[in-house]
Amino acid sequence: MSEQLEVRLPDGVSLHVEATGPADAQVTAILLHGWTLDGRAWHRQLAGLREHFGDSVRVVTYDARGHGRSSCMALRTATLAQLGDDLAAVVDEVAPAGPVVLVGHSMGGMTVMEYAHRHPEHFAARTAGLVFVSTTAEGHTHTAYGLSPRIARLIRLAETTGAGVLARCGSWRPPRALLRALRPSIRWMLFGDRCEPSDIRLVTSAVARASLRSIGGFRASIGDQHRLATLAALAHLPAAALVGDRDRLTPPPCAESIAAALPATELTVCPGAGHMLMMERPDEVTGALAGVLRRVLADVPEAAPAA
Repeated sequence: MSEQLEVRLPDGVSLHVEATGPADAQVTAILLHGWTLDGRAWHRQLAGLREHFGDSVRVVTYDARGHGRSSCMALRTATLAQLGDDLAAVVDEVAPAGPVVLVGHSMGGMTVMEYAHRHPEHFAARTAGLVFVSTTAEGHTHTAYGLSPRIARLIRLAETTGAGVLARCGSWRPPRALLRALRPSIRWMLFGDRCEPSDIRLVTSAVARASLRSIGGFRASIGDQHRLATLAALAHLPAAALVGDRDRLTPPPCAESIAAALPATELTVCPGAGHMLMMERPDEVTGALAGVLRRVLADVPEAAPAA
């Protein structure tokens, strides 16, 4: 049974948080979703981790500002830097003591890197393991949408221009009828060879919950971020990185550069998979996360729970 919480941030934004497992678990895993998604993206990992670890691990998901059931925000705060600050606040609120494993998909992975960059002492004191799923530390450097460089540049220009327009649309949400019409495009962009109908419905539902301000506002920050140097300072942590070889948004070179910055990282490339690995390859993602959690748990005395 999940516990629903609310984390109130200094600027008045309220984050919707869900947690499973006891507050005094030995380790807390915090799972961060990608751009335009919400915490439901991890539903298969929630079930898998509960089966693997029982009450030893508390699992937390939350909807980023402007996404899901979290409140909208001022446009100036639609940045990865702000998301890094938000993550620090969530750690303090939901896991005030004990080791934390951070798991980030796409924008969520970039949020983890920003947290490490902006709050290095806080990060070092709390973080015991990392898992990066379909993400990048190099902005849009490698993003070519699986197309020729010329066409990719045109798409990026159109996307950037459109994002600027959407960012000024405030807290409005995308019309569901439009999203249903765009399902073939969403399926092509986000998934690889196989896609369960329930997965595309969940993704479409998540996009429908995201404010137009967040859909457009975060685009510039995501494209500009470069945090390989930040990652290089984290090489001592147990870590894993996963990517699909059909990922059109964060292709394999993105994960390879993360693994190069973190030499001890276990790199997994999933054949035929796209950007939504948590759904397309749930066993691989859960297995990689479980491997990191086991390494962290091995260093935690059972007599010293998290809180």
